[in-house]
Amino acid sequence: MLRDDIKAATITAMKARDSATLGTLRLISSALKNKDIELRTGTAPADDDVLVADVLAKMIKQRRESIDMFDKGGRPELAAAERAEVAVIESFMPAQMSAAEAGAAVAAVVAELGATSVKDMGKVMAAVKERFAGQMDMGQASVLVKAALAG
Repeated sequence: MLRDDIKAATITAMKARDSATLGTLRLISSALKNKDIELRTGTAPADDDVLVADVLAKMIKQRRESIDMFDKGGRPELAAAERAEVAVIESFMPAQMSAAEAGAAVAAVVAELGATSVKDMGKVMAAVKERFAGQMDMGQASVLVKAALAG
């Protein structure tokens, strides 16, 4: 499980006295704990790795936005620190689908659900997110679903 991998990496970073990696791993653990607390009022996820991958994807997205802002603001040292965090976080992400694999997966879901128009986009996106969360960028998946349903 991803949580176990993160805990093991935290211990390894502590032993190696790698403060940069350790800081990022602690941020990941904190974000996961916050998500767990948030979900206590709801139902527990069926697959914990999907939850962890979702949290990691959000963290990566936040850092990429920060990198963009730091680059525009002339703060390369802060952008470099964010890039280092992204590299650590990405090391725990499941393998991402290639564009061709993502397109084939979306086409299969569209065919399976019998979706024919853009009105079915919500239903298709829900199925894609359920099956491929963490393996596919949902922003790109949205574009692929729109293209599949439009043409």
